[in-house]
Amino acid sequence: MNEPAPAAPEAEAPDEAPAVRLTVPTAERMREVGLRLAGLLRPGDLVLLTGELGAGKTTLARGLGAGLGVRGAVTSPTFVIARVHPPLGEGPPLVHVDAYRLGGGLDEMEDLDLDVSLPDSVVVVEWGEGRVEELSDDRLHVVIERRTGAAQIPEHAGDAGDEERTVTVSGHGPRWAGAALGGL
Repeated sequence: MNEPAPAAPEAEAPDEAPAVRLTVPTAERMREVGLRLAGLLRPGDLVLLTGELGAGKTTLARGLGAGLGVRGAVTSPTFVIARVHPPLGEGPPLVHVDAYRLGGGLDEMEDLDLDVSLPDSVVVVEWGEGRVEELSDDRLHVVIERRTGAAQIPEHAGDAGDEERTVTVSGHGPRWAGAALGGL
């Protein structure tokens, strides 16, 4: 995997960490990014995963689950909307949410009680952009992009295929202001 390259210069708010851009060539490397990212997470963290179908969001979430040491296979929660993975040890639970089928914003997601889960868990929301940002001023946003024209492989069909992706990780809010995301 290539070394992280700084994202294009952008005007950053004082409570934002500089974005980190990674080139991820395989599904296994995507899982490794999740493993490394898990090492930065703690209870109360909200992580938004953004990318088209088959981009590798669930593959990255599998790495997060492995890195956090949670019970159960981390699979796409598309049809159940949310799945809680309790810790096997001392770490926080992982709440894995798929907001793809939810049309509304935070109001529609209130039934999931994510605000109750957030202080004690790591909450990862696929398709959460524009839907759950109000849950926390502090959040990590992970955007996964595939090359233009890449084959469409639905994530629930299995791991992300072995084609190159660009992963951009940006922290928002005071929690991430001084974060060392470059170690991803």
